[in-house]
Amino acid sequence: MEGFSVTISEAACLGVSLALSGFSFYLYKKSRTTIDKLNNAPRLTIDKKLKDILKVTPGACLRYVVIEGGVKPSGKPLISWYNKENVGVLRRFMVKEHRLLWNGFLRTWTDNERLLHENIEAVPFLLVGLDNTKIRVLSPLQAAGLDMEVTYEKFHQVSHSLGDLMGQYFTGEKPKGQLEIEEMLKVGTNLTGVGELNLDTDGTLSLRPPSNGSQYFLTPADFDTLQGENEDIAFWWKVLAITSALAGAAIIFWAGLRYYRHLKALREQERERREFNRLQNNVPDQDNLQDVAMCVICLSQPRNCVLLDCGHLQHRSLKVPPQLLSQAEVWTDWTIAPL
Repeated sequence: MEGFSVTISEAACLGVSLALSGFSFYLYKKSRTTIDKLNNAPRLTIDKKLKDILKVTPGACLRYVVIEGGVKPSGKPLISWYNKENVGVLRRFMVKEHRLLWNGFLRTWTDNERLLHENIEAVPFLLVGLDNTKIRVLSPLQAAGLDMEVTYEKFHQVSHSLGDLMGQYFTGEKPKGQLEIEEMLKVGTNLTGVGELNLDTDGTLSLRPPSNGSQYFLTPADFDTLQGENEDIAFWWKVLAITSALAGAAIIFWAGLRYYRHLKALREQERERREFNRLQNNVPDQDNLQDVAMCVICLSQPRNCVLLDCGHLQHRSLKVPPQLLSQAEVWTDWTIAPL
């Protein structure tokens, strides 16, 4: 469309806003699907009735269920490296580097964290009900929401020499130290599991990631808290999608408004051109100027004004075009009166 143009910055912002809006909407729909599946998932109690339920279920499998039970290792548990009293089934050890980086835009030092090392260990474990019914948990590291308890944390501060301090101002980086963290999923922790429940051929109950692609959860929080967290996630993805879409719409509106003003200016120019042509067509031809009283000053244009020393304007019924009126000579102490 002629005149409808978008600047490079507007096009870039429009592309980013539309991409962000589409991505956010996709994640929002995915979160809503997860919430709907959680709401429709049956909540079962870990007891002896579970096997009876699965025996009459086609395929001896429940695709998506919610269960709660205590953590118990199926073999030898893991022991904390720093406190022998802490026993668990999952252990994660991390080393993080903390440093200060110079921000030239803000003209200040900002904190930065970088993961230097991570080690995860796991042993098979079970979820145990009140009547000692056991469910084997498979692939726990694939589950979402698996927050573990911090069993050890220590910060090792770095000492700097004078030369190091001077070099830091040139490199824009100040190491602060390293943080060691040990996290464990302790024995006895109550877990909420959401996934696929199967009755194996050996009569063992097992909880595993759903084969239909649904979200797999293992979390210390209760089921209501899990639902609330997912509702919050879906809400914020929805807000981000709407905000990004509105930003893109604002850019399109601004470009459209600029195009409307451009069309309005073109219409105004066309109107002025037509008015100019109309006035130009009303000017007498040079061949007919002999029949009109000639100007006594320029001797080339028809007489179109009088000079009055009294200062009063005297109008006649003759309408003189403005372009002819503008050609009259004006002297001091005289008033021009159109004829």
